[in-house]
Amino acid sequence: MEADRRTRLTPEQRRAQLVSLGVAALVDRPLEALTIEYLSEQAGVSRGLLFYYFGSKHGLHREVVRTARDSMLHATEPSQDLPPLDRLRDTLTRIVQFVRDHRETFFSLVRGAASGNAEVRAVVEQARASQAERVIAVFLELGVADSELLRIALRSWVAFAEEALVESALNTEMPSGEIALFLERTVTAIAASVEQREIG
Repeated sequence: MEADRRTRLTPEQRRAQLVSLGVAALVDRPLEALTIEYLSEQAGVSRGLLFYYFGSKHGLHREVVRTARDSMLHATEPSQDLPPLDRLRDTLTRIVQFVRDHRETFFSLVRGAASGNAEVRAVVEQARASQAERVIAVFLELGVADSELLRIALRSWVAFAEEALVESALNTEMPSGEIALFLERTVTAIAASVEQREIG
């Protein structure tokens, strides 16, 4: 770490380093405990430098959660060359693996959802909305009628899946394939229940 602190970084590299340290810190502390003072000590830089890059604690939180969001969405981008159900299975499998490989990043999003700052919560909601649109697209391709209820149900499932991933992928040794299958079954059941209601 001392060698890293002595290395002369470009402003972009230094900013990225600070964000990365912020993401990693959230494994063992809530988002609100990620302060300018704590991060400046961890990075070996002045508080003034952090204020220069992020403006405030809330600005720091926003950038940490935004980085986590972008990383997860990029890593779990659906493979459009796959048929709908195969694409869903592949995406869910990669989400579970991402959560297990990058627990700091996932915790940043989970803890950002409970933030008292509206801008941070908006970043998390953008991630949820993007994931929901990916799932909605699968079921529309499978012939499920588009409706307000379908969209509400699948957006709600994304929040459910977050909690399920925390409890299973992070807190147990449950096989990743079993977790992905559980997520597939729950989202399929929700879409089927909406379709039955619409028909009925």
